Amino acid sequence: MIFVLFFSCFVIMLSIALSTLDPDLADQFWKGDHCVQTRVKTPAKDARQISAEIDGLWQNYDLVCFPPAFWNWNKTGRNHYISIFREILEKGRQSSRKPQLSGPHNGVVATYGACREDSRFAINNAIKGMGFIPNEDYLPEMINTLETTMKEPFARKLDILSSFYAEAESLFAHDRLASLELYSEPGFNTQSFINQMLNPACAVVWMDIPTFKIKCIVRLLDPQDPMLSEYERRVTRYINLIHSYFHGEFPKKYIASLYFNVEIYDSSPGKKEAKGSRIA
Repeated sequence: MIFVLFFSCFVIMLSIALSTLDPDLADQFWKGDHCVQTRVKTPAKDARQISAEIDGLWQNYDLVCFPPAFWNWNKTGRNHYISIFREILEKGRQSSRKPQLSGPHNGVVATYGACREDSRFAINNAIKGMGFIPNEDYLPEMINTLETTMKEPFARKLDILSSFYAEAESLFAHDRLASLELYSEPGFNTQSFINQMLNPACAVVWMDIPTFKIKCIVRLLDPQDPMLSEYERRVTRYINLIHSYFHGEFPKKYIASLYFNVEIYDSSPGKKEAKGSRIA
């Protein structure tokens, strides 16, 4: 009983300590020109758990795979998105369809860690462009495909992306999604970045029907970090490449974010069996 009381007090004190970000702590996120996240360990190949420091304790979390309903929704939404851009290429201003924020590309990421100096709140939501990440064995091949076709006409690049999604379950990892941290750099930290550096637990939802919620552990990887493993280097290379492949070249390589699935829920409206029920 005494131990339980002591542990509860410790957690409360830790939460209070994290509520306001010490500027010196923010500086410790950065080692010269790159950031180093110390509270998550990238899982080894084929590992079924991820280790992270949450609420002041290092814990192991089981990784879960996307259920078939998530694959079907995600692939359908991405192919629909590609079809809109095909129509825009063909019809220009006469196109009847435009890209929307809804759908699988734009995940709404909820995080909690510490207040930035311009806010009294640590809680944060941010829309992040998200996508699949290739299985480790396919990373070199898919990086090469992107690099060698980067200058191809946009219509050809849409064909290549569509071919990826046609084989999605074979090509892509089943237990993680990928994104980029576009704005954080030495001297400026976004609220999402602060929260994920301090408390790598987060939740991702999508504005769509059907829709899902994934509770994740997020791993931040800076391409400038000389201590990245070969897998981590390839991951950051791929995520930056796929971003430039669609949106055009960027002047720098951005911090990569890997969102590892821990729990998956069906949050689709109008389904009796959904209601935010856990499905993985």
